[in-house]
Amino acid sequence: MSPLMKFFLFLYDYLSPSSWFLVQSQRHNLAAFSDTTDDVVRSGIIGEIIYIWKQTRIFVFIPILKCLVTICLVMSLLLFIERVYMSIVVVFVKLLRRTPEKVHKWEAINDDDLELANTNYPMVLIQIPMYNEKEVCQLSIGAACRLSWPLDRMIIQVLDDSTDPASKELVNAECDKWARKGINIMSEIRDNRIGYKAGALKAGMMHNYVKQCEFVAIFDADFQPDPDFLERTIPFLIHNHEISLVQCRWKFVNANECLMTRMQEMSLNYHFVAEQESGSSIHAFFGFNGTAGVWRIAALNEAGGWKDRTTVEDMDLAVRACLHGWKFVYVHDVEVKNELPSTFKAYRFQQHRWSCGPANLWRKMTMEILQNKKVSAWKKLYLIYNFFFIRKIVVHIFTFVFYCLILPATVLFPELQVPKWATVYFPTTITILNAIATPR
Repeated sequence: MSPLMKFFLFLYDYLSPSSWFLVQSQRHNLAAFSDTTDDVVRSGIIGEIIYIWKQTRIFVFIPILKCLVTICLVMSLLLFIERVYMSIVVVFVKLLRRTPEKVHKWEAINDDDLELANTNYPMVLIQIPMYNEKEVCQLSIGAACRLSWPLDRMIIQVLDDSTDPASKELVNAECDKWARKGINIMSEIRDNRIGYKAGALKAGMMHNYVKQCEFVAIFDADFQPDPDFLERTIPFLIHNHEISLVQCRWKFVNANECLMTRMQEMSLNYHFVAEQESGSSIHAFFGFNGTAGVWRIAALNEAGGWKDRTTVEDMDLAVRACLHGWKFVYVHDVEVKNELPSTFKAYRFQQHRWSCGPANLWRKMTMEILQNKKVSAWKKLYLIYNFFFIRKIVVHIFTFVFYCLILPATVLFPELQVPKWATVYFPTTITILNAIATPR
């Protein structure tokens, strides 16, 4: 008998796998018929592999997957409670008609006295950061220059980090065109791209002419505000000195371009209608969206200005301003037109920044939030648990693990039991809540 055959028989006696293809009576026949040795060895190896797989499946994979199922069920419950809570807050806000104009003092700027009309308007800086935006730069610059505001009380600052010569030429030509029409517009170009958007905004705030400005409005290159944007937002900051940020809603001009833009519209509309509305109404805090908002420059400077330590510099600034005691207001009725990413590459890049950046910021700022003395324990809990942990961490982990790993694994592992409420009822309810924000 060959050494390989003896080793195989030893394994058979030691492990006794019930799933082998040979039974005990066949084993004695194998020793007598050496001409079938190769077939037997082959069958034994296959049987051994099957046995190892079954044992690994029972003692390794199934326990791990069951643990993941339990974790996902807990996360699903937390997400469901958070979504329902925000929806209830929004319903009460709408029923009670608690508009920002009623909650906070808002009065139109008085321009009846022609001699003092312009002095009643505060100096406003308008920043437009852009990078190789030749397709939309003319639209955004034109929309900013058409804002209904005294020309001598407004400075438009185009922060052009473009590396494409054609984009640079278009931006310069557009700025020159509006400058000839009497618009106070500046084209600021850096010799590097350190800090990217945060670096450009920070560099823009360092110019001497910015010191005369009291407020700064920020628009990304594809955003086009209506002419009355400043007239509807600045009064919140003038009459409410505790408010540092007025955030407005986005309106998507290409929402019907394809299915991907339609889905993005639903998701972002829910973000504004539920997350920002509830945060503004209950806690006077929400994450700054990086555009379509007006900041009080004093609050921006007190919070430490723009920092490029994460890819979500806008959220970073908002959290730091909140920790200094400043309040935010979200104005749902003021919409700013913009475009959604219509290609998968652009959408993937945007979502990667939006998902990884908040997690990194949460890691950097958790202890700073806990040690802060200027905000209440209730707001600290809201920042750490609701704003960061649930909405920025749990939602991404749950979506990937549950829908991309757990549910497909139930096909290969029938032992996994996922309750119907987690696979049907909760997702359906959340989907309906998302759809309500875009009722068409």
